[in-house]
Amino acid sequence: MCTSRTKPCLAAFTLLQLLLLTGCVSYEPAILVPALNLSAEDITLADTAGPRDARIDFGVEVGLNESDSLSNIEILPGVRVRDISANGPADSAGIQLGDIILSINGTLTDHPDVVQALQQQTLTIENAIFNVRRNTMVFEATVIPRTVSSNAAPRELYRVDPIASRAAYRTEMVSIRQQPPIAAARVVDVYKLSPLLDAAIETGDVILAVNNVALNSAQDLVSRFNSEFKLGETVNVTVFDGESVLEKRFDLWNPGRRVSAISLGPLLRYQSSLAPESKSLSILDLWLFSLYSYSRVDEERSHSILGLLNYSSDLGELIEEEN
Repeated sequence: MCTSRTKPCLAAFTLLQLLLLTGCVSYEPAILVPALNLSAEDITLADTAGPRDARIDFGVEVGLNESDSLSNIEILPGVRVRDISANGPADSAGIQLGDIILSINGTLTDHPDVVQALQQQTLTIENAIFNVRRNTMVFEATVIPRTVSSNAAPRELYRVDPIASRAAYRTEMVSIRQQPPIAAARVVDVYKLSPLLDAAIETGDVILAVNNVALNSAQDLVSRFNSEFKLGETVNVTVFDGESVLEKRFDLWNPGRRVSAISLGPLLRYQSSLAPESKSLSILDLWLFSLYSYSRVDEERSHSILGLLNYSSDLGELIEEEN
C-alpha cells in the first residue's frame, strides 16, 4: 500500500528513471586525428614536365567559369581570366581580364588544370591558338608563349607518419653482416608525443621489419602502421642502431577519448567540440528559454539567465581610428 509519505519518494524515483532513460553520453577522440590518404608505393616525385626548359608560360592566371547567378551557381564551359601579366604573351595577344578561354589549340579548357597541363607539356608550343569569348563575341587570338627559366626538379626528402608513430622516415638500402643490401626505413625525425620515444628509438636508427615481416620502403612502414594496426595497438619492430639488431615493442599513438556530449532530458545538456573549439551548457531547458545557458566558441563566451540577463565577452583588438 502506498502511503502519503511514500508518494513523493515514488514520484522522485520515477522522475529519476525517466531522466536516466532519456539521458545519453557521447565520446570523441580527445585529440583530433587528421585524415591520412596513403599513397601507393609507386607514386614518386617526378619532373612531369620533362626537360625544364620545355615548360612554357601563357602569362595568364585562370579560374573556374562560374555563373553570375547567386541563386543558381553553375560551372560553365571555359575558364575565366583572373589575372594577366603586363606585356606578357596573353596581354600582347589582346586577351583581357574577365575573358573566357574556351579552348587552346583545339583542346577544351573547362578547368584551370587543363591550362596548367598545357604549359607543362614536353613539346614546345610555338603558337597557341586561343578561342576566347568576351561578352557575346567569340574570337581567336594567337599567343606566343614564353619559356620558363630552368629550375631544379623536385627531390623527395622523406615520408611522414603524422598519426600512428608520429615520425618521419627515409628509404635506404642497408647491408648487415655482409648480407645483400635490403630496403629499410631510417628514422629522420621524431615528433612530440611519438611512441618511438618510449621504445628508445632515435633519429638515425633503421627499422628493418614490423612484426617480423621485412619492409620494402619507408612508405611501406607508414602504410602498415596506419592500415594493419589500430591506434594504441602494440607493434614489434626490428631495429638496427648501427651496432646491433634489436627487437623493440611500443604502442602506437592513441589520441584518447573525451566526453563530447551529455544529455539528461530537459534537466541538463552539455556539448563540446574541437574544431572549432567550443562548449555549450544549458540547465533546465524549457524549450523557449533555459534557466541558465553558457556557450563558448574559441575565446568568445556568453552567459544567459532565463533569457533576460545576457553577458558576453571576447578578446578585443586595438585599432587606430582616423580623426
